[in-house]
Amino acid sequence: MYTPDDRERVRADLIAAARVDPRIGGGALTGSASVGREDRWSDIDLAFGVVDRSLIQAVLEEWTARMYERHGAVHHVDVRSGTWIYRVFLLANSLQVDVALAPQTDFRAKAPTFRLLFGRAGQQPSAEPRGNEDLLGYAWLYALHVRSAVARGKLWQAEYMLGAARDSLLAAACRRLGLPASEGRGMDQLPREVTDPLRAALVTHLEPEEIVRAFGVVIDRLGAEIRETDTALATRLGPALRDLLASTRAAVAV
Repeated sequence: MYTPDDRERVRADLIAAARVDPRIGGGALTGSASVGREDRWSDIDLAFGVVDRSLIQAVLEEWTARMYERHGAVHHVDVRSGTWIYRVFLLANSLQVDVALAPQTDFRAKAPTFRLLFGRAGQQPSAEPRGNEDLLGYAWLYALHVRSAVARGKLWQAEYMLGAARDSLLAAACRRLGLPASEGRGMDQLPREVTDPLRAALVTHLEPEEIVRAFGVVIDRLGAEIRETDTALATRLGPALRDLLASTRAAVAV
């Protein structure tokens, strides 16, 4: 298990290497450390702008070699978002290190958790605030798949879809209340009147009746969350959600 000192040594080495690399035009600390919320369990999040996009692959390969040779990486995975590439490393001591590279022209804050350490970064583009209606839409879409999976006897898939519906519902509540909505980051900050009823939406054993019981809780709370956002939408969706639950129950009763 890594220690905070281990984490700081790796981070300091990577930042020092980036500062003297002429291909890198700017470096930033991202994630919890950039806003003073780093704790014992935090990972390392760094982002760098590469002055010539044709050099990104070469920089990535050299940094990957550095992570394996100097810092004990045992595996890595890439996550892409537009022109950004996030290479996520797992070290032997279980420390996660995220290194993001972007063309210098696109190197800018993508979230409030961005603190420029050196060089330059572009201005964060203005964006229209997003509502939570899309997340509510995902919730009922996942709920539809709960019904079909239950009816087909695919209980693992049904449980997966039920969890996805519940998580989309919680994310919608986060967005409504101004909390981080992605990857569960704001869920533990939700008020208890939102989270406590959803405790009953956790599946305790993989049987059709148990899945349908938990599904009933999700449908009930989804209707409540939609009413908090848009009463007209809740009125339109209400009959469909009730039919969805009734037909799922009927599929189990057959």
